[in-house]
Amino acid sequence: MKINFLTILAAAFTLSIGAPNYLQAAEGKGTAVVKPFGKTADGEAVDEFVLTNSHGLTVSIISRGATIRQILAEDRDGKVADIVNGFDDVAGYEGEGNQYFGCTTGRVCNRIAKGRFTLDGKEYTLAVNNEPNHLHGGVKRSLDKVVWKGRIVEPKQGVGAAFSYTSPDGEEGYPGTLKLSVRYTLTDDNKLSIQYSATTDAATPVNLTNHAYFNLAGAGSPTVLDHELQLEADKYTPTDDTLIPTGKIDDVEGTVLDFRKPTRIGDRIEELTDTAALGYDHNYVLRNQTGRNALAATLKDPSSGRVLKVYTQEPGIQFYSGNFLNGQKGKSGKEYAHRAALCLEDQHYPDSVNQPSFPSTILKPADKYTKTTVYEFSVAE
Repeated sequence: MKINFLTILAAAFTLSIGAPNYLQAAEGKGTAVVKPFGKTADGEAVDEFVLTNSHGLTVSIISRGATIRQILAEDRDGKVADIVNGFDDVAGYEGEGNQYFGCTTGRVCNRIAKGRFTLDGKEYTLAVNNEPNHLHGGVKRSLDKVVWKGRIVEPKQGVGAAFSYTSPDGEEGYPGTLKLSVRYTLTDDNKLSIQYSATTDAATPVNLTNHAYFNLAGAGSPTVLDHELQLEADKYTPTDDTLIPTGKIDDVEGTVLDFRKPTRIGDRIEELTDTAALGYDHNYVLRNQTGRNALAATLKDPSSGRVLKVYTQEPGIQFYSGNFLNGQKGKSGKEYAHRAALCLEDQHYPDSVNQPSFPSTILKPADKYTKTTVYEFSVAE
C-alpha cells in the first residue's frame, strides 16, 4: 500500500500510547515495526526496530547504540536461525558480558595508541580502556552506550530505520560537536545497507563501523572455526604487542593471515594463539578500493549453506575471531563460547590519527563524513 501522511500520523499516535508502530512498504516489499524494548539503568526508553523483507529475512535494531540485535536468515533447507550475538533485554547490553555486540562503534572504532593524539597543535587525552590503549570510542558515552533517536523511514527500495545522535564537544575527550546519522535499509535482494554520515563544528577524528558478531550456523553454535572466509586483501598492517600498527604494510602471502582464497578459519588459527591477538584480530588492507563500494569479504558456513558478503569503500577491514568470548549468556540463554562468533569490521586503519602514512580519519567542519556498508545474505547448495 502507499504510505501517506495520515498513515504515518496514525502510526505515530499508536506508538505514543505504547503499542507497536507498524509501517508497510509497497505491497510485497516488506514491513517495518518499532516497539518498546525496555529502559536503561538511567531510565531512558530504548526502542526496537524490526525490518522484514518479502522473503522473510528479518533484521532488528535497537536504539541503544544503533545496535543490530538480531538477524533471522534461512539456511539451505529453509530453516530460520538468528545469526548474530545479542541479548534479550537492555540489562544484557549494559552488562559486562556485552563485548560491543552489534553496535555502532565510535567516535573512533578500534585502537588509538595510549589514548592520545595531537590535532592542530593540541594534544587530546582519551580513556585508556584496553590497556595501554583507547578502544572503540571510550567508556561511558561512546556511541555504543548512548541512546540514539530512531525512526522508521521509507526508502526508495525496501524498508528502513534511521538513527541520529549529537555527540557534544568534549564527549569522551574528543573535540567538536559531532552530528551523526546511521540508516539501515533492508531490500528484497537480501541486502542490508548501513549508511553513515557525520558533520562537525571542529576538526575531529571519525572512524565508524558496526561490530556485529556473526555465526552463520546460528548464534550460540559452538564455533566459527569451520566457517570459510575469503578476504579481498593482499596486505595487512602488522602491530606491536599491544595491537597498535607499527606503520608498516606487509604482504599476507606465506603467512597464516592469507585469506585470498576461501579458507577454513580453524586451519591455522592455533599458530596465533600465543600472539598478542590470541587468534585473528588483524586489519587487512583491501584491494580495489576506489571510493566506491567493492567486495571486501565472503563468509560461508558449509553446514547450513548460509553465505555473507561484505561490501565497503573503506580501505581496511578488521577480522576478529571472537578470541575473548567467554561463555557469556545471550539471547534465549545461549552461551557465546570462545571463538563462537566473528566480526568483519570495515574501517580506516587502527590508530590512523597517529599514523601520518595511513589514510586520514580527520573530519573538518567544511566536510561531511559518509560511508556505506552492505551485508548481502544468500544460501549456497
